[in-house]
Order: sequence, then C-alpha cells, then structure tokens
Amino acid sequence: MSLLAAALGLAFTPSIAAAAEPSTTTPPPATAASGESELTAELMYKLLVGDIALQRDEPALAARAFFEAARSARDPALARRATEVALFARQRALALESARLWVQVDPTSERAQQLVVSLAQAGTSNGDLKSELERLLAESAANGGMLGDAFLQLNRALSKQADKIAVYRLVTELAKPYATVPEAHFAVAFAGLNTGLTDGDIAAASLREAETALELRPGWDRAALLKADILSRNTPDLAVRYLRDFLARQPGSRPVAASLAQMLIEQKRYEEARAVFQKLLEADPSARDLQFAVAGISVQMKDYATAERIFKELQAADYGEPGAVLLYLAQIAEETKHYDEAIARYREVTTGDRAWAAKLRIAAVMGKKGQIDEARRYLNALPTDGDEQKTEVVQAEAQLLREAGDYKGASTVLGKALADSPDSTDLLYDAAMIAEKLDRIDEAEARLKRVIELKPNNAQALNALGYTLVDRTPRAAEGLKFIEQAHALAPDDPFILDSMGWAYYRIGNIDDSEKYLRQAMAQRPDAEIAAHLGEVLWAKGERAGATDIWQSQLKQNPDNPVLLETVRRLSP
Repeated sequence: MSLLAAALGLAFTPSIAAAAEPSTTTPPPATAASGESELTAELMYKLLVGDIALQRDEPALAARAFFEAARSARDPALARRATEVALFARQRALALESARLWVQVDPTSERAQQLVVSLAQAGTSNGDLKSELERLLAESAANGGMLGDAFLQLNRALSKQADKIAVYRLVTELAKPYATVPEAHFAVAFAGLNTGLTDGDIAAASLREAETALELRPGWDRAALLKADILSRNTPDLAVRYLRDFLARQPGSRPVAASLAQMLIEQKRYEEARAVFQKLLEADPSARDLQFAVAGISVQMKDYATAERIFKELQAADYGEPGAVLLYLAQIAEETKHYDEAIARYREVTTGDRAWAAKLRIAAVMGKKGQIDEARRYLNALPTDGDEQKTEVVQAEAQLLREAGDYKGASTVLGKALADSPDSTDLLYDAAMIAEKLDRIDEAEARLKRVIELKPNNAQALNALGYTLVDRTPRAAEGLKFIEQAHALAPDDPFILDSMGWAYYRIGNIDDSEKYLRQAMAQRPDAEIAAHLGEVLWAKGERAGATDIWQSQLKQNPDNPVLLETVRRLSP
C-alpha cells in the first residue's frame, strides 16, 4: 500500500459521513489505477488539516483542504471526499469545483458526472447549465472513449428537471457538434421519449434520431429497444414487427428478445411470447432464467402441465429468489382447483417478500373451497407488522366476501376499518368499488372524491370516479373531465384509454370513442375493452367487425359478465 493510500484511511467522522451526499461511506483507498501519487510533506499537511477540521466540526475548512489535496494529487478518491464534504458544508461552488476535478481524474465515474450536472442546475440559469454541460462533454471528448458514456448518462443527470420539453431542446443543442457519435443521437431520442411524445414533431424527430444512432452503430440493441419504445407509443404492432426483424438479424440479442416477449405479453399474445424465449432456450438449454420465463408465460397461457414441469425442475435446482418458484407452484395448484395442495404449497413459502402474499392467498383459497367463516377467522388471527399489513388483511377479507357475492358484508368490513383509519386511501377506494356494486353511487362518488382530495394525482381514483359517472349516471360530460385528468397523468394506461373511449361514446362522439378504444385494445386485449369497442362498432353499423372482436375475447374469457351482457343485449 502506498503512503497516499494509507493516508486516505484517516478517520472520516461518523457525523460527516452520515450526512454527506451522495455517499455515506468513506471513499476507497487510491490505487495505482486511480492515479496513485507520492505523499509529499505538503500533501500530508493538507490531509491532516482536513481531518482535524472534520474532528473540530469545521466542514467548510475541511472541504477546502481536501480539495487542495485532491488537486495536488490528482486522485479520484480525494476528489470524491472533497465533493462530499463540500456538499455537507453547503459549499455549492466548492462542491461543483471538486466534482469537476473528480470527473477530470476519473472520467468513468457516472456519479461524478451526475453531481456536476445537478450542482450546475442548482441556482443557475439555463444558459449556465448549457455551458456547464458543454464543458463536461468537451472534457469527456478529450478523454478518449468517454464521450459516448457522457451522452448515455446525460438524460439521467437531467432527470430532476420538470420541463421535459426544455430538456429535449437542451439535449438536442448539446448533441449538434457530435453528429458522428451514435450516443449523441441516442440521447436526443431518449430525451424525446421522456416528453411523452405527445408532440408529433418531437415524436417524428425522436424516431429519426434513434434510426440515425442505429445507422452509425448497426446492431446496437440499446438503440433498437429505444426505437421500439418510440414506435410502441402509437403503433405497438409496428414495434413488435420491428423487434422481430431486428432479432432475425441479431438472433442472439437477449435484451431485444426479452423486450419483444414483454410487448407480446402486454398484448396477451402469450404463445408468441413463449416462442421467443423458447428459441433462446434451445440455444442455451441450461439457462435457468429462460426456463423461468417460459414457465411463467405458460401459466399465463393456462398450460399448467408445462409450467409445473419446468417449475419443479427449477425447484430441484434451487433456482430463484426465496419463495418465487414455490409461489408459482401454489398458484398452479390453485388454478387447477387442487385447493388442499395449493394451501400446502402456500404454507411452504416462509421466507422472502413473498411469504406475506402467500399467507393472504391461503385465505383466498379457503374461500374458493366455500370455507368463508374459516378463512375470515384465519385472516383475523394473522399477526401483522404495521398499518400496511393490517390494511391488506382488511382488503383480503373484503375481497373474500366480494368474490362470494356478499357485497353488504364486504361493505361492513371496510366500513369498520375506515372508522379507525378514515383517511386510508386504499380502504376508501375499495369501499367505493363495493358501494358501486351496491348501487350506492352517491357513496362511491363521495369516497372517490375523498381519495382524490388526499391524493390529487391518483390516476386510478380519477379514472374510477370518471368512469362511474359516465357509466352509471347521466353526468357523462362531467365524468369525462375526471378521466381526462387521469389520462394526463397516465397517457398509456389501457384502462384509462378504455374509459376515455367509453366516455366519448356516451356523449355521442363515436369517432374519438373508436380511436381511444382501439388504442386501449392494442395496448391490452381485454374482455371489457372488447365489449366497449364492439358496441361502438355495432353502433356504427360495422356488425361483422364487432362480432369478430367479441368472439376473439369470448374464447379467452367465456365468463366475463360485461362482455356476455353486451353480446346478449346487442346480438341476441
């Protein structure tokens, strides 16, 4: 160990270490790779000054001493220490100067670059920030090979900026001098994606930037995933086709295969999704993660025999996080109506985050066996850890009664819990849904409005309130306003898109209704969305199209009450 490395082991007092941002640990010792320097008398003096200042609770003096030591030694560990102590001392200018030094001596440090950007943002104008970022990129370009990494980290460093369109414009300007750098085009496309792509010009430009990145670096799977994300915002099927074509050229790209499979799963195209993973598994039969993916999708396909066989192999190999495989095996037993076996398997899940979920599922299975009273006693006897688990027990009991058709009983359970926790948004929401089932629309509305009062940006509650008003009252126009607020918060949520479409149908705007419902159906093929879209097409006179949509969903969801009611009402 060098003298400098030994000196870096000087005490870093717990009070400073605990308060410093971002790290709460002492920086690692310097090594030859990080710029090891000879410990001169002057350097030793500066280190001692810094250490003594910390011990005397004089962080500003310590920060200056460590910065001067780091500047002399050109050592990243010291530069990191100087930055952290300056942050604790609230010496923003010195922290920025120290972070700049840290980037200079260790251009690979992502945290150093993030700190430079965040510190430059604090209390500066946009012009100052742009100048700082231009300097950072120029320094990265001077350190051969670092410029690409700097662009890849740029959007993360700017993630706290609220105005995403302003960030997009800033990144676009920063990228202009680097037209031959694929990461620069990637950064612009990613910044565009972060705007939500509601602006058609930004959406088109972002797609072009992603394609340019791929032209400059053919086969770059990260850029391919970005292009697919951009395409999927409006045309999920086109994104799927693009990823298939990319995989045909790059068959070994597991990230792209995983993304393709995820898109297919979201569209409930489970067989196609499983085939993607199966192909990768054929090339690498020992890949346990691929086996797990195939088994999980098999559960979604209701191919329980295949799923159980693979999960038992994974269980024998002791694969996965605690309880993950066991929970799936219990779910398979439950879905195949082997309820005693399901309960036994859920009881085996005793460790990890899944243990609590398994305990709650035991009550649900008891309910499926008709043992409602026993299940309620079991739930009420469960030891809970904190208010969150207490609420989940109440929700599980209410759901147990709801699935048994006892809506009044569920309402009573939730009402008692709300007497003790009147501002629990989870309980209020569930109580509202039960009230709607009991045709107590005024109560449902009041409870949902209370949720929104407590959590104004709760998109789920806004959507539920809007949909209730649209579907169950003559106040469709009022309901649409709540749904529009939910849509602004979660523009890609398929159920909110469904509500938008249904609201427009109820107010007589058939064209916009069909547009939103088709978007919802493309995002997530679902029985209730199919019921709504089919009704809209039926109203337009497109009865063959409506029937096709209904029949395709009836094959997968033959017992869905909304879909069945719609088909029986319109197509006797």
